[in-house]
Amino acid sequence: MQQDIDLIRSHVIEMGKLVEKALETCLGAIEHNDRQLAYVVILRDRHIDELEETLESLCQRFLIKHLPVASQMRFVYSVIKINTELERVGDYAKAMARRFLSVSDLGAHAFHPKLIEIANLAIPFLRNALQAFAEGDAELAKATREKEKERAIDNLRYEIHRDLIQLHINGELPSEALVPLVTIVSCLERVANQASNICEEVLYMCTGEDLRHDYPHVLRVLFVAEHDACRGQIAVGISNALESHRILFSSAGVASQPLDPKTVQFMTEKGIDISGQTSKYLSQILDLKDYAIIVSLCEEAERALPSLPSRPVRISWKVPDPSKLEGTEAEVQAAYQKTFQFLETHIRELSQAILGNDVEKEKEN
Repeated sequence: MQQDIDLIRSHVIEMGKLVEKALETCLGAIEHNDRQLAYVVILRDRHIDELEETLESLCQRFLIKHLPVASQMRFVYSVIKINTELERVGDYAKAMARRFLSVSDLGAHAFHPKLIEIANLAIPFLRNALQAFAEGDAELAKATREKEKERAIDNLRYEIHRDLIQLHINGELPSEALVPLVTIVSCLERVANQASNICEEVLYMCTGEDLRHDYPHVLRVLFVAEHDACRGQIAVGISNALESHRILFSSAGVASQPLDPKTVQFMTEKGIDISGQTSKYLSQILDLKDYAIIVSLCEEAERALPSLPSRPVRISWKVPDPSKLEGTEAEVQAAYQKTFQFLETHIRELSQAILGNDVEKEKEN
């Protein structure tokens, strides 16, 4: 059993090194405008994917072979989770490399000095999380997790977003480059989030302490529109910007369409990155009773929702879909702004009603 544990641990450490190297290589590509390095990151991602599959197989065999209990069970369960977190970080590195190439194709520069500042915070978080796993160091995991929650990366991200939006307003940054650059920044922020998640798994592995759910009850809210391409995505973006850990927001459509590019562009200019969100069918949701509140954003959604018992609570907001408007650029922009303001006001009021206190106090907590 110990030999198998050591083998699994060595694969996690190897995967962590590959992921960390991918991030560093990607940052080098961006900093030095080196397209070749970006392609290296994209091509090498398959090695990370292969290791993820190997680790998953090793964990499955371990469970079948040893029928572990107590600390051994916590170890393999945490590895399964950490394996997923590392694979996501690898995906972030690949996504950053692809976004850099798209910006480069436009003749624009992807580098921003504060990107290095974010990377110099995010990558050490990841490195410390992996060290905590390798050494079984619960104290290091706890300290790293607490450091990540100080929001230094969030502050830098907001600063970069403001800089990029101002460059766009000044005509110094093309619209086509704005979203990819915002995505690069968001990917680095998510690396820190994944590192924090790994630390939580290490704490669980070492001590049995479960910090993965800081709040005992998370309330789920679902926005439903005709197509999950615009209104629902705007609503989720606004909701997530409130950063309430006690409310989980998602969206779905009666029919599914790809995320609308104009909507992504508009939200980016508002300082909210929704480029990583995906659209889904209402039929993909297995059980609507999992949601405490369902908000219909149009009559089509209202008609499509089945009759349900008292839970969930049904709310109807009639919100125009600006992505369908045909008119001048100014008219379309005004329609988006009207929809955004309506949703922002109503979502803030709904969140305050759910939490029973000021949303900003919840955000500080």
